Amino acid sequence: MNIPRRIGLTGSIGAGKSTVAALLRARGLTVLDADEQARLVTQDPEVLGLLAARFPGVVVDGTLDRAALAGRVFGDPAALADLNGVTHPRVRARMAALEARAAARGEQAVVQDVPLLFEGGLDAQMDAVIVVDAPLSLRVQRVMARSGLTEAEVLARDARQMPADQKRARATVVIDNDRDLPHLEMQVDRALRQLGLGG
Repeated sequence: MNIPRRIGLTGSIGAGKSTVAALLRARGLTVLDADEQARLVTQDPEVLGLLAARFPGVVVDGTLDRAALAGRVFGDPAALADLNGVTHPRVRARMAALEARAAARGEQAVVQDVPLLFEGGLDAQMDAVIVVDAPLSLRVQRVMARSGLTEAEVLARDARQMPADQKRARATVVIDNDRDLPHLEMQVDRALRQLGLGG
């Protein structure tokens, strides 16, 4: 049976990982988005029941209040571990099923877009890892513009992730997203060539 190469895609908050994921899709690669699968998992009535029991008040009229849940787990390692214990195995199962479908289609590579790839130890399961990076000041500006968070809030979230320089050191390929879109596209194509995936 065909087993596609597994390419991890990650980057610090505001680096532009989602933009790179879209560019990879545009080049014909299957990109599996862990965040998207997590959203789907948290629409499952069984999961909602588990979350409502552990975090009273975060499920309202059968819908997860993501902001309320984030507020409950941010800065609370035990609460975050409980949340991850409910969601992570289900997200991994969904990602594995999607990967199996890609394998059945005969695809040579599958990209797994995982924000906390290194933090979760998932890099060990990848054949290669692409890290998207940009200077901290630029990343902070981007997140503030899109989310309404304050600079302090963005910096606090960034501080909870592995430092960008450590991610760069562990990457197979680094894409610097510090200029315009044409420059980013050139870097994506170069990364694909480096990984033997055309481009």
